[in-house]
Amino acid sequence: MSDQELQRGPIHAVHVELGATFAPFGGWEMPVSYAGTVSEHTAVRENVGLFDVSHLGKALVAGPSAAEFVNSALTNDLAKIGPGKAQYTLCCTESGGVIDDLIVYYVSDEELFLVPNAANTAAVVAELVAKAPDGITVTDQHRDYAVLAVQGPRSADILTELGLPTDISYMGFVDAEWNGTPVRVCRSGYTGERGFEVLPAWDGAEALFRALEMAVRAAGGQVAGLGARDTLRTEMGYPLHGHELSLAISPLQARTGWAVGWKKPEFWGREALLEEKEAGPKRRLWGIRALDRGVLRQGQTVLKDGAAVGETTSGTFSPTLKTGIALALLDTDAGLAVGDQVSVDVRGRSLRAEVVAPPFVADHTK
Repeated sequence: MSDQELQRGPIHAVHVELGATFAPFGGWEMPVSYAGTVSEHTAVRENVGLFDVSHLGKALVAGPSAAEFVNSALTNDLAKIGPGKAQYTLCCTESGGVIDDLIVYYVSDEELFLVPNAANTAAVVAELVAKAPDGITVTDQHRDYAVLAVQGPRSADILTELGLPTDISYMGFVDAEWNGTPVRVCRSGYTGERGFEVLPAWDGAEALFRALEMAVRAAGGQVAGLGARDTLRTEMGYPLHGHELSLAISPLQARTGWAVGWKKPEFWGREALLEEKEAGPKRRLWGIRALDRGVLRQGQTVLKDGAAVGETTSGTFSPTLKTGIALALLDTDAGLAVGDQVSVDVRGRSLRAEVVAPPFVADHTK
């Protein structure tokens, strides 16, 4: 995809003004960093950071028994939650591959708001449209709403300063107003820190972003880009579609089986996933922590006693741990466990590492 074809969010000009560096991601031109990835990462872990993630998809499923339909399609069990709650779930193929992982906002039994990944929104919407019963409408609202994420220990202080609600349970959401315009506020995020995601109208995002930016900077925080978002989520072991999840990587392999309603009578891919669960996945996601100096990246071979046992799916330098870390799909037959030493082929150099169970750092979301 050429630069001319890349899509841009509603406040692209603001990011240019703030001196962001950009890169293509999921078909969008995204801000990667402003002050620097390590600095932005640290601000989120220790204080507060502001992300513009408006590239994320949005879709509305509406009509009588809309919740029942979505529950029959996606993996997680909506019966576990209700109106005012959000849920992480997966959209799978009948063979158990993952079309996308996404968040479902349960507005009512007749209204479900979905937030898929940017590059997969059209595929998720197409699947839902193709299988929706009469009376259920599925609407792509990708450019109807922006998504602004305020993440970090002081995130609640920032929202309070702007008069936005913060007394929300984890994965809960409320519809509120800011300066007389509607916004949806959800206590969620992709960083492992306490945080909120605020969804204003696409055309109204700039004013809210600038107000949030001013409050974040006054608190000693920073605007953060895609680089910090990736290092933060990798430290938490959070999957990224196309890396830890894909049409070829099942929820069981990616350690997201907790987001599957195994007792539900119906969801896409149910039979294939039950079969894999019974047999046991042939590979599973683990964390890899470098013991030697070096940066781990996606697509590197992991070896045990000289034999290949898997491949890294994501890799980065951890600003928190000050060492290289990676997520890797490792062969179950290798019998690896936490603490086992392996090596990673980094451009022909053998880098010593150890197997860990993600997350690499403590979870502070709740």
